[in-house]
Amino acid sequence: MTKLLQPLRIVRYSAANALADFRASYTWYSWTFGWLGRMLAQVTFFALLGRLTGSDAQVRFLVIGNAVMTCAVEAMNVIATSTRERRSGTLALLAAAPADFGWVFLGRSLEWPISGAATSLVSLFALGPLLGVSWTAAQVPVVALLVLLASFTTYSVGLFLSVLVIGAPGVRNIVSNTAYLSMMAICGVQVPVGFWPSWLQAVAAVLPLTHALAAVRAVAAGESAASVTLAASAAAVCGAGWLLAAMTAFRFMARRGRGRGAFEFSA
Repeated sequence: MTKLLQPLRIVRYSAANALADFRASYTWYSWTFGWLGRMLAQVTFFALLGRLTGSDAQVRFLVIGNAVMTCAVEAMNVIATSTRERRSGTLALLAAAPADFGWVFLGRSLEWPISGAATSLVSLFALGPLLGVSWTAAQVPVVALLVLLASFTTYSVGLFLSVLVIGAPGVRNIVSNTAYLSMMAICGVQVPVGFWPSWLQAVAAVLPLTHALAAVRAVAAGESAASVTLAASAAAVCGAGWLLAAMTAFRFMARRGRGRGAFEFSA
C-alpha cells in the first residue's frame, strides 16, 4: 500500500512546487489581464476572420477550435518549465534522490493544464456567447470535463517532449512553439482534419487534442452520447499512451544521466 501511495505523495509535493512557481509568475491581475486577455484576443481574432467568410458555421468552428486550443498552448509550457531544474542546478539533486524522475516532473508543471483549462472554459462560456456560440445548461458540465481531458492529455504530450529538451534547454521555446502550432494546424482547430493529406491525418490521430476537440464539437452539435464518448475515449487512450512514453523516457534519462554523471548545470 505504501508503494502505491508513494507516487501520489511525490506528485503532491512536486505540485506544491508548481503552485509556488505559478504564484511567482502571475498575480490575479497579471493572469487575468495579461495571459487570459491575450488568449481571448486570439480567439476573437480567428472568429473575426471567420466572419469574413460570411458563414456563421465557420465562425462557430473557429471559436470552438481556438477556445479549446488555448489549453493546449498553456499545457506546452511544461517543456520550458521542466528545463528549469537543469538551468537552476537542481537536476543533480533530483538524480541523487530515490524518487522516480517521471513522478517528480509529472507534478512539477501541473499548474499549466489547470490554468489552461480555466482559460479555455472562460473562452467557451464567457466569450463564446458573444461570438455566436451558445450552450445549454446540460452541455456545460460535459464540455467542462472534456476541456479538462483535452488539457491534461495534451500535457502528457508536452511532458514527453520535455524529456527531449532537458539535455538542450536552449531549444525549449522552439520545441514548445513548434508543438502547439503544429497541433493548431492539424488537429482540427482551424480547418477540419480531413483537409490534410492522409499521412498528416495519421499524425493528428495520435494527438489527444484531435479527439478531445472532436468530442467538444460533437456536444456543441447535439450529437449522440455515443459519439461524444467515442471521441473522448480516443483522447484518453492517446493521452495515456503519451504519458506512458513520457514516464518511460524519464526513467531512461535518469539511468543514463546517473551512469554518465550528465546532470550538470546548463543554461
